[in-house]
Amino acid sequence: MNMHNLSQRPVGVLGATGYTGLEVLRVLREHDGVRVRFTTSEGRAGEEAGLPGVTLVRADEAPLEEVDLVFLCLPHGEAAGWAQRALSAGARVVDLTADHRPGSGREDGAVYGMADLAGTDVREARLVANPGCYATGVQLALHPLLKAGLLDRGRTVVVSAASGVMGAGRTPKRDLLFAEVAGDFRAYATGNGHRHLLEMRAGLPGLDLLFQPHLLPVPRGILETIYAPVREDVDATAVRAAWREAYGGADTIRILDGVPALRDVVGTDLLALGAVDNAGLGTPVVTVVAALDNLGKGAAGQAVQNMNLMLGFERARGLRWRV
Repeated sequence: MNMHNLSQRPVGVLGATGYTGLEVLRVLREHDGVRVRFTTSEGRAGEEAGLPGVTLVRADEAPLEEVDLVFLCLPHGEAAGWAQRALSAGARVVDLTADHRPGSGREDGAVYGMADLAGTDVREARLVANPGCYATGVQLALHPLLKAGLLDRGRTVVVSAASGVMGAGRTPKRDLLFAEVAGDFRAYATGNGHRHLLEMRAGLPGLDLLFQPHLLPVPRGILETIYAPVREDVDATAVRAAWREAYGGADTIRILDGVPALRDVVGTDLLALGAVDNAGLGTPVVTVVAALDNLGKGAAGQAVQNMNLMLGFERARGLRWRV
């Protein structure tokens, strides 16, 4: 349990009652280097925030000047203005919305916070754009392969991804009701137009990406099956070697001999990666499988990784390793 003391760094959470905000609080509750100074909610101000001595307040009442860092867990489109207010008050910012991500048109000098790839830039940043959940798995799976020259860049990388329903947020939506989702499995955002593609293309320049997401009838977790066209001399063993070269010391990334499942990652801040060869093809393709919790490594866990870098902690401090 995180017992607050004066040596801990004060932080705040704007938008603490959505799924992402609640998950940030779950991680921070066990982080011994910080104390939560405030949490906000427009509809539940005055209620307990689930932390000792912390009560929800309206955003306009948040003492931005009293914290070292603010997490923005607001609806997309509302975070940009609050980021500037927090920065003006002297706080650093981790924005978990899409407002400052690549392709948003309002990056405002934000550093893209793929914490396992951009450590130095994140450490020096005042404003970090936390990556999207789908984009996290795809980029961390493919970036080392692209850097090592293992991919055949003349062919399309196909990503078939499936996410639990909590990735769509906590606001009630008819098509996400239990009776609508249970027993079903469906594709959405068809036609290669999902908004996370902007991030993927920025982080994987030159790759031809086809991304198709699906809705899983489970609460949380993402499984991404990536069909990676590779050079003639490349196999799954070479893919795993490239990952180990890139992430050998990263506590937040697990490289498996087999392929991961949701049960390996749900409730943690881990990304699990696996790769297998395919027989009977005219040109070689390695199947890469990436698994992560969309609220953990895909949101709150990575946001706390970024906070750790920005505040001078060890990168993985306070994160969750076991299901």
